[in-house]
Parts: sequence; structure tokens; C-alpha cells
Amino acid sequence: CFNRMHDLYPKHRYEGEIIFDERNILSSDIDLINLRSRIGMVFQKPTPFPMTIAENIAYGLRLKGVKNKSELAGRIERALKHAVLWDEVRDKLHASAYELSGGQQQRLVIARALAVEPEVLLFDEPTSALDPISTAKIEELLVNLKNDVTIIIVTHNMQQAARVSDMTGFLYMGELIEFGATEKIFTNPDNKQT
Repeated sequence: CFNRMHDLYPKHRYEGEIIFDERNILSSDIDLINLRSRIGMVFQKPTPFPMTIAENIAYGLRLKGVKNKSELAGRIERALKHAVLWDEVRDKLHASAYELSGGQQQRLVIARALAVEPEVLLFDEPTSALDPISTAKIEELLVNLKNDVTIIIVTHNMQQAARVSDMTGFLYMGELIEFGATEKIFTNPDNKQT
């Protein structure tokens, strides 16, 4: 619900409010392009667009009005470097994103989200479909990114949550049971259900 992607599925419904920057983002008068540039989303399965590596990154930038070719090139390079992918793809920016491995595709999707400089990045099980080496790269990236952007990650992997998060919320049956510092949640939770 945070970046309103659920709007693409007409039969989905939701209740309540989600307040971001003092506004209910579920309101019908929210500018969705602006919202989606402020809140990025990375899904469980890598979701590159059916275009080149460079065009995947440029897509959101163009929606935000960036048209200058040299500015686009610089921001594409910066996003790919931030996602620790530049060295692996700099010589094949015009190749299809589908030619990348699963781990590379996931980092491409992260770079695409980072390119528009969001305030928040949402990750839904971002490593569950990846091999251990790719998982380690994504986790290292998450640890490095948390200094620049707010990250919310949904994971069933408790070890991963302990490795990459500063704060942890424990959800059970759709209800928030406990929220607090990760170390405390894992070593001395207040709720025995946690």
C-alpha cells in the first residue's frame, strides 16, 4: 500500500490510513508519480522492465522530468554505483536487463529505485529468490544504504533481520506484536509471543 501499487489490481481493497509527510497516501488526491518517486519499491522477485539496463534506470528519471542526455548518463552511473552494479554492467548498458543474473537484476531494480532519490525504500523479501552470494551482496548494500534512505524490509528470515536492521517489528496474523531496537527484540523481547 505504501506506494499505491495495489491500485493496479482493481479487486484489492484496504482500510485505514497510511500517513506519510502528514498526508494520507491512500487519499484519491495524492499525486502518484510524486509519491512513487519518494517511496521506492523492490519486490521479492526481480522485476526489471523489458528494456536495456540503462533504460531501466532512466525510466523513473524521465518521469521526473530529467531529459538531458548527459545528466541522465551521470545519474544512471551514480545509481548503478550506489547499487554496486556499475563495474559489472558499464560495458553493456545497452544490453537487455534480462541478460543479467537474478542477483544482478535485483541490484538493477534497486538502482532503478535509487535513481529517483526516494526518501523511503520498501523491500518485500528482496533476497528470498537469490543464491547465498547474491543475498550477501544485497544485504551489504542494505547496510550501506540505510545511512542515506529510510529502509523498510519485510522478511521471514530472522537471521537476515538481525543482520541488516536497526529496528524490528514483529507481526503476527496481521497485527504488530512488538517494535523496538533489533538487538533487544532478538535478545530480550517484551512480549513472549515475539
